[in-house]
Amino acid sequence: MNRQKIWLSSPHMGGTEQKYVQEAFDTNWVAPLGPNVNGFENDLKKYLGNKNEVAALSAGTGALHLALILAGVKRDDTVICQSFTFAASANPITYLSARPVFVDSEKDTWNMDPELLETAIIAETKKGKKPKAIVVVHLYGMPAKMDEISAIAQKYDIPVIEDAAEALGSAYKGHKCGTLGDYGILSFNGNKIITTSGGGALVTQTIEDKQKAVFLATQARDDAPHYQHSQIGYNYRMSNIVAGIGRGQMEVLDDRVKARRANFDFYQKELGGWGFEFLPEPENVFANRWLTTILTDAYETREKIRLALAKENIESRPLWKPMHLQPVFSNEIAYTNGISEDLFNRGLCLPSGSNLTDADRERIVKVFSTLFGKYFI
Repeated sequence: MNRQKIWLSSPHMGGTEQKYVQEAFDTNWVAPLGPNVNGFENDLKKYLGNKNEVAALSAGTGALHLALILAGVKRDDTVICQSFTFAASANPITYLSARPVFVDSEKDTWNMDPELLETAIIAETKKGKKPKAIVVVHLYGMPAKMDEISAIAQKYDIPVIEDAAEALGSAYKGHKCGTLGDYGILSFNGNKIITTSGGGALVTQTIEDKQKAVFLATQARDDAPHYQHSQIGYNYRMSNIVAGIGRGQMEVLDDRVKARRANFDFYQKELGGWGFEFLPEPENVFANRWLTTILTDAYETREKIRLALAKENIESRPLWKPMHLQPVFSNEIAYTNGISEDLFNRGLCLPSGSNLTDADRERIVKVFSTLFGKYFI
């Protein structure tokens, strides 16, 4: 096969990233601090509305780990976590020797079901293990039902950690995702809406929480002339070189969101009339459409499409396998309703990169027309 591969979601440089990286080399700022780190944090803070603080880190997973620490999670505590997500939403809970309690999805956004969330809180509290935090995810860039989730969290006085790793550029009722919880998590992995090759950020409500996060992210070194440590720290700070890539990427973020949304519109127009379901955008919600997803009628159809695309050197991927079905979490408590399992069985992520060409999209849709005998374009 000689056809160039079409990736699910590949990095897309804007052209100015190298300028910031070169400045880091020219000034010898190659450590996990420097002008690009400060600048990237300020760029993110401005983009998010200037009401929050931002700490640039080595990964979104590290940001979630630090958020759990700031939320007071300790050994043997329980943390409610959305089940329908990537493992990085749940893994940091175990880093602290705490236990995840998984909550299934609702059908409107595919994110955490508020009613099931309250059921889980009540049930776990009756066991004497009131949850210490709630990890809610904006899956595929679609904001969760944050009004309902936040109201429940406030009712039971439980902090909300908002995993917006897939949702930079999305908004809920005029507020940017990442700013809707007590703590927000961003990711700049290579497949995200913008990338620093690897990296993430923690969004906090106060400067004090940011300072504590940065302290923990730089090995928790005490203010002393020698190396002194009074608590365990981590090596989670973003480097000045990587932050330079992020500064360049911030300049094209709105364009990247626009391109992703255009991909969704294209797929919906070309495939929507032939029985495939697309997740609609609720009122007062703006989704970045990080990945365009479809629901088929059955697992067999999903696999038929995926394999046909792969044969043509086109990457696609099933929707996230729920955490409560993962072998590593098989012994954990889960409150389920069958929705995420059904989504996993029938759903497929289509190539959604902001650098897709018209020819790429035509190749993708041609696979569908060949499979099903329909001519979409």
